[in-house]
Order: sequence, then structure tokens, then C-alpha cells
Amino acid sequence: MLIAAPCVVSLTWQLTDGQNRPIDELAEPVEFFYGGDDLLAPIEQALQGHAEGDSLQLHLEPEQAFGDYRAELVCFEDRALFPETLETGMAFEGLPAGHKTPGMPADAVYIVTEIYPSHVVLDGNHPLAGMSLRLELKVRDVREATEEETAARRVGGSPVTVLGSAAAASGAARLH
Repeated sequence: MLIAAPCVVSLTWQLTDGQNRPIDELAEPVEFFYGGDDLLAPIEQALQGHAEGDSLQLHLEPEQAFGDYRAELVCFEDRALFPETLETGMAFEGLPAGHKTPGMPADAVYIVTEIYPSHVVLDGNHPLAGMSLRLELKVRDVREATEEETAARRVGGSPVTVLGSAAAASGAARLH
């Protein structure tokens, strides 16, 4: 079966930065809904018309993947606004109640990048923002999408994520 919307593709991949430094590997096949919300548009475009067993190599510039890094999405908030147990890499959906930084997106996921006695540094950028990415994909299987998958425009419940961080667990670091 050739990849065409709507269908489900099972993929493995190796993701590196522009200098070929490893970022993520999906060694076991995972299913993605093709023609919906599971994959980045350039990945879908590259997969179009391919079949099981095909391999692809993609180079994505920041604007094709997770956008440019935006310094205005970094802020400092009072340490007292956060739980006692706090570690770098933790992710929060939105800023905490009582935050002081104006104009920050309420729906962003903020990653704790630094912790000081008086304040916490938060970054609302995607962890891969501003990076050129290289992706080696292998198509492991292609199948017809079920009615439920077609209606939901995705496969299953939780999204597959890039990076094994709290940001990834919250959905902030989705590759697709």
C-alpha cells in the first residue's frame, strides 16, 4: 500500500541536529496517522507515495520544524510561586498563578532552565526551536486508517515525543 491520506504509517527514525549530533531515536516502530495531526507537514510531504520498506532522509530548517528561537519567550518568576521540589527540565503548562511577566502566552509549555533562591528561569520555546534537523526515516508498515482514527485525525491516545524530558511527557516536545 502506498502512503496517501488517510492512512496509518509505522515509522522508525534517527534524529540529529544540523551537525549530525544525535537528538532522538525511535528504534521500535510507532504508528502515526498520515493526513491529520500526527506529523509535521514536511514529513508528510516527504512520505507521500512511499511504501513499506522505503527509507527517507530529510533536512528540516527551523521554520519547517519548531520555528526560530524566540528570546521573548524566556522569563524570570519568583521562586515562591513554584513547588518546593523543583528541578531543571520540569515543564509547566502556562505560567504559575501570580506570575509577574506580562504578555507571555498562556497556552505555552514552559521548561525550567535554571533555579535560583530568589527566582526561576522559564523558557516557553520548544526544546528544538532554532535548530536545523536531520531525520532518517524508515517506513515499517502502511495500513488503512480505522473510522475512529480518521475521525480523531490521530492514532491512539498519547503522542510520541522527542527527548525524554518532562517537556516531552507534557506534549511540548512532539516531533510530529
